[in-house]
Amino acid sequence: MSNKEEKPADQNQSTWKDFIFNPRSGEFMGRTASSWALILLFYLVFYGFLAGLFTLTMWVMLQTLDDNAPKYCDRVPSPGLVIRPKTLDIVYNRSDSSKYSHYVQHLESFLQKYNDVDQDKKQPCVSGSYSIQDNETLPKKSCPFKRSLLGQCSGLRDPNFGYSEGNPCILVKMNRIIGLKPLGDPFINCTIKKEGSDFNMVYFPATKNFDLMYFPYYGKKAHETYVQPLIAVKLMLEKKDYDNVITLECKIEGSSNLKNDDERDKFLGRVIFTVKITE
Repeated sequence: MSNKEEKPADQNQSTWKDFIFNPRSGEFMGRTASSWALILLFYLVFYGFLAGLFTLTMWVMLQTLDDNAPKYCDRVPSPGLVIRPKTLDIVYNRSDSSKYSHYVQHLESFLQKYNDVDQDKKQPCVSGSYSIQDNETLPKKSCPFKRSLLGQCSGLRDPNFGYSEGNPCILVKMNRIIGLKPLGDPFINCTIKKEGSDFNMVYFPATKNFDLMYFPYYGKKAHETYVQPLIAVKLMLEKKDYDNVITLECKIEGSSNLKNDDERDKFLGRVIFTVKITE
């Protein structure tokens, strides 16, 4: 025989009802109204204090930041090089316009912001000198770079940028780095990596340098109308060069603080791409 007394089912049900709400003591789930009010007040004050402390901490931190430039930008001391059209493998048939039209459209779209009519609105800068504007108001003055400076690769004389002739134009530009001041006279030099290949390359502008007047860059918000200087390279390929994959490398040279030989980063100060043309 069991020594335990079994409680009737109606008594268990009554116990649960009293726990949820006890009409005799006025308790709800084991607490009176005043007890619930005190504990809710405690948590309200506690979490309100935490939220206020977090908000104050974020506000103090934000006061140390500049809206126009990052606080720390020492992880990328030297810019990378990129090309347009935005691909590292340029392959097309010069006899079929549909095979190279996307390259042409990309170049035309990219150069829209370089149109002479827009660049003429900017004030001219002193060539060969930095455009220092540290203490000037926003927005910062931007130096003009007209697409007409790209000559045969501007798309103004030849809307196909040489692709229909088998002499494609490649635009080379540096990535933007806020506050960068290149030393010396930085310029672009492109070479053919594959032995046995040899053809001429024409640069526009002919000096193939990045003028110092386009530096330093003050950031997207501060330098709203800034455009990067460009170097156009026109590949003067001949028929003997067709149907071959030609590897080219363009580097930044002439500046001691712009790296181009870091084996850990193949795009730091240089860019390697291939060109193959058929007909």
